[in-house]
Amino acid sequence: MGPPPAVADVRRAVRLALDGLAPGSLVLVACSGGADSLALAAATGFVAPRAGLRAGLLTVNHGLQHGSGDRAADVVRLAPALGLDPAEALRVSVGTSGGPEAAAREARYAALSAAAERLGAAAVLLGHTRDDQAETVLLRLARGSGTRSLAGMPARAGLYLRPLLGLGRQTTVAACGGLGLSPWDDPHNLDPRYTRVRVRERLLPALEDELGPGVAEALARTAALCRDDADALDGWADVAYAGAVLSDSALSDIGGEAGAVALAVPELEGLPVAVRRRVLRRAAIEAGSPPGTLAASHILQVDRLVTGWRGQRRVEVPGGVGAVRRYGTLIFARHPASPVS
Repeated sequence: MGPPPAVADVRRAVRLALDGLAPGSLVLVACSGGADSLALAAATGFVAPRAGLRAGLLTVNHGLQHGSGDRAADVVRLAPALGLDPAEALRVSVGTSGGPEAAAREARYAALSAAAERLGAAAVLLGHTRDDQAETVLLRLARGSGTRSLAGMPARAGLYLRPLLGLGRQTTVAACGGLGLSPWDDPHNLDPRYTRVRVRERLLPALEDELGPGVAEALARTAALCRDDADALDGWADVAYAGAVLSDSALSDIGGEAGAVALAVPELEGLPVAVRRRVLRRAAIEAGSPPGTLAASHILQVDRLVTGWRGQRRVEVPGGVGAVRRYGTLIFARHPASPVS
């Protein structure tokens, strides 16, 4: 007799995610003790050795709640029973930049990445589900995001794997029940002060009530479709960037400074808007603008140097970088020269 259906579903998802890793590789599960990550940890402990892999566990203690250290210790103590070794609790210090959710996320990922590097892990598995993906899409829709942002969380991003993006939260809860595991319910997940909690507890249920069931699945499909489109546009933009960017010697000939990035305006003018603005964004980042603070509004202002040229002065973007048009080129630099028509 096989495992309960939910347990089998989670194991299957993990098996697919781990396919292709080199035999003997170490994979680590980021586990908070909640239903999603606990089901993922149990499935990984079962699947990894059968795939010739080693599996361990990391849990992050953010120190934001009373008893958080004890809960992290409980998760670590559970690891051997799940077949996970090594197992570590990572204590982090959460700052304030970007708000509490963003600050906790930044601290968590920094700790996970450092631990994975120290332990020589080939991958870190995250327990995000289809419901998390739907919440992410709604949050980004509210900000007026483009296709890349609406693509949501990728199933694979460098070191990180998200095996459960195709499964709903009800599946992970059922998997824990089928295995006799008792997840920890984080009170923060019910705290309406957090935007994501309000989306989860109020907005998504309201949409389901008004539009019928399946909203989360539809939003997750939207993310997948946006990802396909964004990948295609990014590939096109890579080719366009290579054709528009000036060499260092050509940049020097027009008085560009070291570290600057220059694009040939005639190469930009004929590009579709979605491709051209991707090229401009890449150039700004290459010149030193931080991706996390470089907004669509900044790129729109730079784009007008291409499409609405009237002798404008330097356009500022985050990171002290500016864009200026000179001699048919668009120069991104921290201290660009004055524009010449």
